Amino acid sequence: MKTHYYETVEAGKYLRPGDNVIAVKVLHYAYGSPRPEGVFFSPLGALILEGEVRSSEGELLESIVTDDQWEVMRDDAITFLSEDITCVGGPESVDGRLLPHGWEYSDYKATNQHKWEKTFIVKETESPYDGFMTPWQLTPRSIPLLFERLRPFKREMRREGDFLIEKGFPEKGSLCVEPRTEMAIELDAGELTTGNIRFVIEGGKGATIRFLGSESYETPEGKKGIRDDTEGKALRGYTETYQVAGLGGVEEIYETVLFRTFRFLRIEVMTGEEALTIRSVSYRETGYPLDVKASFECSDETLQPLWQISITTLQRCMHDNYFDCPYYEQLQYSMDTRLQILFTYAISGDDRLARKAIYDFHSSLMPNGMIQSRYPSVIQQVIPGFALYWIMIVHDHLLYYGDIAFASRFRPTIDAVLDWFERETGTDGLIGPSPKRYWSYVDWVKEWESRRGVPDTEGPLTVYNLMYVDALRKAADINRLSGRLDTANEYVARAARTEKAVRDTCWSEVKGLFRDGPNLELFSQHAQIWAILTGAAEPTIARQLANALMNDKSLAQVSYSMGYFLFRAQSAAGTYDEAYALWDMWKEQVDLHLTTWLEDPISQRSDCHAWGSVPLYDFTSEVLGLKPVATGYGRLRIEPKPGPLKWARGQAMAKDRLVRIDWKIEEGNFNLEVEGIGGIQAEIALPDGTVIDSDGVSDKLNFTCRVQ
Repeated sequence: MKTHYYETVEAGKYLRPGDNVIAVKVLHYAYGSPRPEGVFFSPLGALILEGEVRSSEGELLESIVTDDQWEVMRDDAITFLSEDITCVGGPESVDGRLLPHGWEYSDYKATNQHKWEKTFIVKETESPYDGFMTPWQLTPRSIPLLFERLRPFKREMRREGDFLIEKGFPEKGSLCVEPRTEMAIELDAGELTTGNIRFVIEGGKGATIRFLGSESYETPEGKKGIRDDTEGKALRGYTETYQVAGLGGVEEIYETVLFRTFRFLRIEVMTGEEALTIRSVSYRETGYPLDVKASFECSDETLQPLWQISITTLQRCMHDNYFDCPYYEQLQYSMDTRLQILFTYAISGDDRLARKAIYDFHSSLMPNGMIQSRYPSVIQQVIPGFALYWIMIVHDHLLYYGDIAFASRFRPTIDAVLDWFERETGTDGLIGPSPKRYWSYVDWVKEWESRRGVPDTEGPLTVYNLMYVDALRKAADINRLSGRLDTANEYVARAARTEKAVRDTCWSEVKGLFRDGPNLELFSQHAQIWAILTGAAEPTIARQLANALMNDKSLAQVSYSMGYFLFRAQSAAGTYDEAYALWDMWKEQVDLHLTTWLEDPISQRSDCHAWGSVPLYDFTSEVLGLKPVATGYGRLRIEPKPGPLKWARGQAMAKDRLVRIDWKIEEGNFNLEVEGIGGIQAEIALPDGTVIDSDGVSDKLNFTCRVQ
């Protein structure tokens, strides 16, 4: 079921003495037109507005509704072009000569070219008592409005052609291009970002401005390397165009309709008979208003950049939905989303976008019981394992926030998904072979590249079976806590059956590892990770597998998407100290001058994928050690994992409270200070194995033990 949201805005702060105008720009995507793949559209476009003007005492002064008293003007200046690089809406080609410049202001005067016309009513509201529905089923916006802030570009990267430039450009100053001149300049925003690109220009009648936003400089062969290294490289992406109107001595402002993703911007100018002055090139940065409350510092200075890059990456992938990547797709995939949600919980405690994502995927349920792997999306796609990630998301929310009523709402959809998998169960007790039906993606792995992230088998996948076990147990937890004990018991029994089938058919006595599927001699880190996480590997075997994860290079290696689970496996096996070596995968990206994390190490297509923001979780939940034990943080555990570090300190969110943790090792003594846990049950696990229950009263506590 598609959901269209409406927004409520308190407009009083925008009013000023005298005349005020309500000006609305309406964008409607018709069938067949270039459009973002993640934005739903209606066959019948309309503007719907209901407003009230009230006095400071609350008296209703006037009602404002979209009736036939409004005036409308068709905008013929903007065209969205098709392109085959991304699926985010297409480049804009804008003829500034056709734009009604200043139309949104009260002193705007209509011209023969730009005339106001009366609107007409396209649909009356149907009576809800009759059960009829309008074409627009609207629900209140459940998340805050996106932030907007005007930002300058930071530096010039290179230039071509002759032009005059004032000192300080692009942050201040201006750029002047003489008549009949061609030039180009490339700018750096300082980090990969999302925003509406904005030009303020003067003069230049007949000039054309072409611009291209890009994540990185690339060689002709498509190799990126150091992202801000220009030698022998070019910026690649789609080109957009603005035809300058030339308004005499009046400034002309053009801002892209849709936000763009870029770090670098290439601008090409071709002037006609009149000189053009670019007063400023900037961008209106936008995204979800993520309020970062957590912090982290430690003794290893090479880890410090990972924290801020992770925050930036997560921020760029949070808008009206969680995005897999902001440049190429802007789609909400459940695997990416699960990790992004956990990272958000840790650093901000904000669950509003998470709640919306849970509802979104629930809304994608298909008649066969499967949900879509990405949603909202105008094109249906199914990755069966991603439906299991969604169940894990629901359980994560229950664990972190304790909202049983919210989790219970999604039990029917959870049942439907798990029933789909149960129908896939064969006589050997394994689910499969779903690779024959859908894209059973696991991870971007070099050995699986030809099969687009799927192990080389047409039969059951060990990873999917173990993920099914994990999802069943989490679903059982949801049902048990919400009072459906029979369903909970059924899911526990299914999980035990499937886990046993994996041990019976996928364990290799010769290798001492789990195969990627029954009767296969293929082995990956992925199968070992999920065997540890589900308990399919008992503790002694789990430590053996954890050792293989770190040292057996013959195993197909995880990429950044499964990096989070690799760390979780090391933690579950009790070998987290060994996992510090894994941060080299992230440090290598810092050396490439990346400001956000890569999608994967194989294709390196996208420079911004927030499933790589693992430091936000691990630095707070493992290095500092804060985790929930009971649902809704009814009880928490603080268990720092020092590894090779000498000290670490910071703050992390436990639902709606900020917990400060500060530890250091001096002369063989481990000293821990915790603040912010007053009024909550907590257990403190020290590196020597000591576990202490707090008194549940004191807000600030100190602990000490000896370490080797």
